[in-house]
Amino acid sequence: MATVDFYVLETQSGQQSLRFACSLIEKAYQQKQSVYVHTVSRAEAERMDKLLWTYREDSFLPHCLYLGNQPENEQPVPIQIGFDTAPPNQRLLLNLTQQVPVFYHQFQHIMEIVFADPAIQQLARERFRYYRDQGCEMNTYKIKANEA
Repeated sequence: MATVDFYVLETQSGQQSLRFACSLIEKAYQQKQSVYVHTVSRAEAERMDKLLWTYREDSFLPHCLYLGNQPENEQPVPIQIGFDTAPPNQRLLLNLTQQVPVFYHQFQHIMEIVFADPAIQQLARERFRYYRDQGCEMNTYKIKANEA
């Protein structure tokens, strides 16, 4: 069963939580893990794509948008960003939506980011309960504003 990490940020900024997401992606890439970043829409996927190019000047994170049409014989890019279906053979899921993706079970490790907004926190609690009820191993990390 999957391990699910919830990162609870002190910040109230959705933009700051996306920058924190970039740092998690970078850390996973440095550990040679493949990552699928799940967003709510194509526009959000494209926004995350742009942010990964610009979030740090001294960092290169090979990534692409995943639109469900990667040829089977093509070597997958380590970081893929999508909004509908997950690519095969990715180990780590970074969920940037407010729902549990229907395909979550194909991942060994799932990361969720929660920022200090009551509505966002309530939806995160529901996802936490769902994952726990499915038998996932659960971890929660509280991140101070200066660490995010």
